[in-house]
Amino acid sequence: RRVFGQVGIDMIAGPSEITVVGDNLNNPEWIAADLLSQAEHDPLAQSILITDDPAWADAVEAAVEQQIIQLATSKTAVQAWRDYGAIVIAPMMLAAEIVNQIAPEHVEIATADPDAVAKDVRHSGAIFLGRYAPEALGDYVTGSNHVLPTSGAARFASGLSVLDFMKRTSIQRISERGFRHLAQAAETLAASEGLPAHGLS
Repeated sequence: RRVFGQVGIDMIAGPSEITVVGDNLNNPEWIAADLLSQAEHDPLAQSILITDDPAWADAVEAAVEQQIIQLATSKTAVQAWRDYGAIVIAPMMLAAEIVNQIAPEHVEIATADPDAVAKDVRHSGAIFLGRYAPEALGDYVTGSNHVLPTSGAARFASGLSVLDFMKRTSIQRISERGFRHLAQAAETLAASEGLPAHGLS
């Protein structure tokens, strides 16, 4: 953020975010740990659980409360969970729609058929499929880029890639015939923008 405009940067990323879509066949302690894996990053980190089972959601919340006090990062995680943690109870058929509204940095789909949910997820930096796919594996060993869009930017941006470090220039060659074909459209647009020199050009 400090050097933006003087040098090229990939994106202004953070705070960290995770959304977990889970059913009641998951171990509540595992899901609690996954939610806390992002909460411990930053007091502004966001951890959201989406499930269709209120009783199981209560079990996950209880596991979060039990685990959070044992963390060396407890002070940060407590603040993030208190201020930016959420549990959403909704039918599983709406899970992808809710994920798309959130557009989180990371989404875990820990359901019996994670692909059925994932096929409708359009806005997420990275997706983790299955009960054995915690986001922390993506941080360290499974190979997805760790620099991902946050704060809803997954609606229009992707994770960091080599393309972010390539500089491109567009070149247009226009023939007389092409000019005659395009000129009127350009003049109309110039007039609508109130830019007469553009139209003259």
